[in-house]
Amino acid sequence: MAIVHWTGVYPALLTPFTENDQLDIPLFLKNLEAQVEAGVDGIILGGSLGEASSLANEEKAELLRHAREFLHGRIPIVVNIAEQTTRAAVRLAQEAADGGADGLMLLPPMRYKSDDRETLEYFKAVATATALPVMIYNNPVDYKIMVTLDMFETLSALPTIQAVKESTRDVSNVTRMINRFGDRFKVLCGVDTLALESLCLGADGWVAGLVDAFPRETVAIYRLVKAGRVAEAVSIYRWFLPVLELDIHPKLVQYIKLAASRTGLGSEVVRPPRLVPDGAEKQQILAIIDQALATRPVLPE
Repeated sequence: MAIVHWTGVYPALLTPFTENDQLDIPLFLKNLEAQVEAGVDGIILGGSLGEASSLANEEKAELLRHAREFLHGRIPIVVNIAEQTTRAAVRLAQEAADGGADGLMLLPPMRYKSDDRETLEYFKAVATATALPVMIYNNPVDYKIMVTLDMFETLSALPTIQAVKESTRDVSNVTRMINRFGDRFKVLCGVDTLALESLCLGADGWVAGLVDAFPRETVAIYRLVKAGRVAEAVSIYRWFLPVLELDIHPKLVQYIKLAASRTGLGSEVVRPPRLVPDGAEKQQILAIIDQALATRPVLPE
């Protein structure tokens, strides 16, 4: 097993499908190889960008098995837990642990809008079901449940809960977490368009989306910021921003898959009810991606 340090770049990997709606494992491994070559620090399987809501548990287990066989412990594998019931979430966490996952990313309960007490009990149940380290996914914009600082105070008593994917869209929340908890929780930015700002404010890592299409540029921004070479990071980030904005659209899956298909690291195929964009919508997104490709920067050492 690989140790999860919760620092660096963690791609939220796409789940590629064939035209007949099966997992496209060769394409999955091609993208994974590009991530490793670019120097990412871990991967996340079956997240929102990985079309978690449409994956069967057997498919999640298959992705984990192939990732493990390919990586051989070189970087940690984090499995996303996004379930409707506590029992289902606990079972999936235990299956992930048995399958060789190195960590878990944990969303609040799906569909039901739990209150603070219910959310905390749900988190506690999953976090104590295995010995795996856990990153809480705090995304009230998309999932309607805010994990507050007071809730993190309660969660701090659980040693397996070690990090937060900070997706509140309020970049100052990075500072609030550090002011309140010091280094008790690692903070990873979960919104591509706020990544540089969050890293400059002290975030430990970046759970990235457009890394699926542009792994080297994503890793370069992270490493430059952490090396104090902020001006160089800003230059790449300004080039990248129009593409990064695809990450905050409701169709982020479709759009980022289009980007990955354009860079040769994925295909545009999505699982219904999602559909591949067409017409003017598709042309508009491809124009953004193609402009980035035409002006792709030379990366510094």
